[in-house]
Amino acid sequence: MAKDTRERLVAAALRLFRTDGYHATTMRRIADEAGLSLGNAYYYFAGKDELVHELYVSVQRDHRDRALADLIDGAPLVDNLRVVLHTGLDVMAPYHGFGTTFVQQALPGSSSASPFSAESTDARAMAIALMDHAVATSKTRVPSALRDRLPTLLWLLYLGVTLHWVVDPTPAQERTRTLVDRLAPVVGRAVALSRLPVARGLVDDVVDLVSPAEVQR
Repeated sequence: MAKDTRERLVAAALRLFRTDGYHATTMRRIADEAGLSLGNAYYYFAGKDELVHELYVSVQRDHRDRALADLIDGAPLVDNLRVVLHTGLDVMAPYHGFGTTFVQQALPGSSSASPFSAESTDARAMAIALMDHAVATSKTRVPSALRDRLPTLLWLLYLGVTLHWVVDPTPAQERTRTLVDRLAPVVGRAVALSRLPVARGLVDDVVDLVSPAEVQR
């Protein structure tokens, strides 16, 4: 019962965020949309910020499910990375009008909606695991020194693409789609070149940029 009520509130909030935007959506409207009292809504969620976090988790889950269905075992990393990035944009598309507000809510260090927050641990792990699967199913060989950190680096790359998408004013965010199509081959070539002995020092420098402690505060 409690799980069903929570899911009703989340679904109602997501509908209203998508159609009316964050600022026009109040907890009372969310409660009404879900067919619940305002007090009941506040029992499950302290406010809209917590529901924004639920949106982040929901988007990550949907992204994972869609991308896993489209990844091709034995495909070049370029192709599988392109699948992951494009499906991420597909999932976020209905929320583009809400994107700027979401970023504003996620930027403060204390925000549970931040991709780097403790509250986002499961969603972050889900997203990095998706990148890991994209690498594992690809035929592109990755140097052992880079293999463990590459999924996290690709996730950080995806966050950068997301920020570009948020401020992209072009119809259907075509500019971001073009960026993905151009960026994936660059990453693929960089990974291929990282296998060369001359790139060993550069690979070590890149690996040192990212550690598990730096990804989660």
